[in-house]
Parts: sequence; C-alpha cells; structure tokens
Amino acid sequence: METLPQSEPTSREDRFLALAALVAAPLRRNAVRRTDPDTAQDVLAETMVLWRRLDDVPADDPLPWCYAVARRCLANAQRAGRRRARLVERIALYRDSQPVQDPPLVDDALHTALAKLSDGERELLRLWTWEQLEPREIAVLLGITPNAVSIRLHRAKKKAAILLEESERTQSTVDKNR
Repeated sequence: METLPQSEPTSREDRFLALAALVAAPLRRNAVRRTDPDTAQDVLAETMVLWRRLDDVPADDPLPWCYAVARRCLANAQRAGRRRARLVERIALYRDSQPVQDPPLVDDALHTALAKLSDGERELLRLWTWEQLEPREIAVLLGITPNAVSIRLHRAKKKAAILLEESERTQSTVDKNR
C-alpha cells in the first residue's frame, strides 16, 4: 500500500507533484500492458490530470483510485477508437457508393418544405435520412447528447411534416387553378 508522504505538502501543487511521482510509473506500466504505446501515453496523460480532482484522491492509498481513473480513461479511448474506425468505414463506403452532392429533390412540395426549415434542422434530417445515421452517431458528430439529438430530430420531423402538408396543399391549389 503506497501512501503519500506524511509531511503535509505546503501547497496544492506540491501535493499533486508528490502524487504524480508516486503513481506515474505504475500507471504507465499498467497502461502499456493493456494497449498500444501511443494510446497508453494518451491514457496516462488523461489520468494525470488528477489535479482537477485532487481533493477526491484518498491520501492513505491513492494508487487503486488512480488505477480506476486510468481504467475509465482507457475505456473511453477504446470507445473513441471504435467510433473513429466505424466512421472511417462509413465514409469510405459512402464515398465509393454515393455522389458527393445531396440527392436531387424531385418533389417540389418536399423541396419547399425543407427550404423553410432552419439550417440545423435540415442538417439533422439529412444526417438521419440520407446518411442513415442513428441519433447516437449524430450526437458524436454534432458534439451533443444522444437525447438532445432525439428531441431535436423529433421536433424537426414534426415541423417538416407540417410544412410538407402545407406545401402540398398550396401546390394542389396551384395545380387546380391551372
């Protein structure tokens, strides 16, 4: 059981430096055993941002607590790597199979309805329909929570449906008057 030195460090910075000196080498060894060297270095760097939670670190045995932080950092890094790989695959598939531009809209009513949506609403609907991304994937792309995406997507679809219905009514009235 490793403990911080008994003499109370004079400042928060001193306490952090003492903690870092105590846990850095074991955390590095642990990370290197569990992943590739570059990811291990990133995980160690992320874990060593302990100064943000310095008051939460147990003074009597800080290493297990730091291992738990490192384990979560590694899990986050691995999840991010998997998301990145899936995104690269999707981009490669999309690039190979799809035109670079948005598909042309042949439905005038739909074109009119989409034109009345905000840029954000249109982008959200495009990602969901044309790119066929799930809300959790859109959340990563936009940097918001999946729940926020679901709510915004629901509202955008509802608004688009209302605008489409209005646009179709207007178009049908124009067609009758011809």
